[in-house]
Amino acid sequence: MKQLIVGLDEVGRGCIAGPVVAAAVILDSDKPISGLMDSKKLSEKKRGELSSIIIKYAKDWSIGRAEASEIDEINILQASLLAMKRAFDGLTVSANFAQVDGTFYPDIRVPGECIKGGDNLIAEISAASIIAKVYRDEHMALLDVLNPGYELSKHMGYPTPAHKKHIMNKGVTEIYRQSFAPVKQLSL
Repeated sequence: MKQLIVGLDEVGRGCIAGPVVAAAVILDSDKPISGLMDSKKLSEKKRGELSSIIIKYAKDWSIGRAEASEIDEINILQASLLAMKRAFDGLTVSANFAQVDGTFYPDIRVPGECIKGGDNLIAEISAASIIAKVYRDEHMALLDVLNPGYELSKHMGYPTPAHKKHIMNKGVTEIYRQSFAPVKQLSL
């Protein structure tokens, strides 16, 4: 039986707003995709182009997420692992080995390995990093429309000085991670 590897990665752990998003990707070895690397090292335009190619040519892919309220309830590490599990569980093609970016392995039903910096070393993890980032950025743009005045599509939920100023002026909404120190401090 041919080994089918699924790559798993998440984005948005350091944000104070919005979900943490993970992706699971099984690439097709007959349709290699050039230019895959850590999503943070790619321009927004290039990420978008590669995301479309990955979605079109991968054997399978899936997105999983954990909401701000879940992050507050179980902590960001557990929420990241939950998002990865949800992404894995969303696959329709059965992988038999997983490669996960980082040092913690999600609760999934296949053996695998954690690879620190894997999003820049392993094509499947890079692909997962890219589609997760594009999905999350698009979701933050939607949250920006639904929550005007926070400029979420500019900082993507990260605790920038401008973002903190908007929170001080407008307050904390349900999209915020209440357990994160910057949000707690601004909520006082």
